[in-house]
Amino acid sequence: MAKRDYYEILGISKGASDSEIKKAYRKKAIQFHPDKNPDDKDAEAKFKEAAEAYEVLSNADKKARYDQFGHQAFENGGGFGGGGMNMDDIFSQFGDIFGGGFGGGFSGFGGGGQRRVKGSNLRIRVKLTLEEIANGVEKKIKVKRKVQAPGTTYKTCSTCNGSGQVTRIANTILGRMQTSAPCNVCGGAGQTIDIKPADADAQGLKIAEETVSIKIPAGVVDGMQLKVSSKGNEAPGNGISGDLLVAIEEIEHDKLQREGDNLHYDLYVSYPDAVLGTSKEIDTVTGKVRIKVEAGVQSGKILRLRGKGIPSINGYGKGDLLVHVNVWTPKTLSKQQKEFFETMRDDEHFSPKPESSDKSFFEKVKDMFS
Repeated sequence: MAKRDYYEILGISKGASDSEIKKAYRKKAIQFHPDKNPDDKDAEAKFKEAAEAYEVLSNADKKARYDQFGHQAFENGGGFGGGGMNMDDIFSQFGDIFGGGFGGGFSGFGGGGQRRVKGSNLRIRVKLTLEEIANGVEKKIKVKRKVQAPGTTYKTCSTCNGSGQVTRIANTILGRMQTSAPCNVCGGAGQTIDIKPADADAQGLKIAEETVSIKIPAGVVDGMQLKVSSKGNEAPGNGISGDLLVAIEEIEHDKLQREGDNLHYDLYVSYPDAVLGTSKEIDTVTGKVRIKVEAGVQSGKILRLRGKGIPSINGYGKGDLLVHVNVWTPKTLSKQQKEFFETMRDDEHFSPKPESSDKSFFEKVKDMFS
């Protein structure tokens, strides 16, 4: 089932301000909140849908990628690992947006306001060839991440008695006021370390190497960032794992130049081949192909191979491969060759006679972008 447009989900326009986005999300979240709609799967799905839309549109970088590439920018691990946000994600990231609504009794917290601590994110850079970008690829990457050390146990925090919250009473001009805040000893988790092995850190975590499989869709661009959910550092106790953020780096091709979804190839032909015509084998991102060069081809001629470029990240087909013909003029000639061209200097067949079909350089550039 295709995802709905994020702006449509929140009922806002593309030009909405940050405050308007936040206000729209809060309205939807309150409307479909699990505490207000118990055992209503449809409301829960809409609650998650609104949170996913807000997670993207409230982040300037993600919003820009979504505006440019749509949902495709976050597919195959690029947004939410392909699985959407769960309740723990939503309440740990956006719980404060409700401003204490529903008494703070969110489903993502334990029975007494206990919160799920999230592990830190990890960032890696993956280098891709143009061929891998054109066809999509699955990469297996070794990642060093923090995991809970075997043998580590936790106990109920004695400061907050496992609630994750501490209550304070203060005298004000309005009388005695009671406020709640996350426990500063356990960080709101409701648990502290009980036993940990010698090789674990203060949180009961240790470094372990893991091979992570990353599915990279065709058409990604240099600098794009994908996300693999739950493959960052683990969190202590009952926490949830952070995410693995994957930055794409494009390896420069030795013969093909990328421009958006189009590719450019410089084809050099000899003067005899330009005069007589020939066929040449050239590189593409899907292998070599042979193309025909017509007799009398002019230097600067652009041959367009449709669909031989890069797939659109939006899923709107493929770009083209533009072959730029360059007639190679010899710099040194034998005596016999010079004599031949001397006799041809004034021959009418060698005199330039551009036709209307022989476009100027500027017209060719204009055509490339049309």
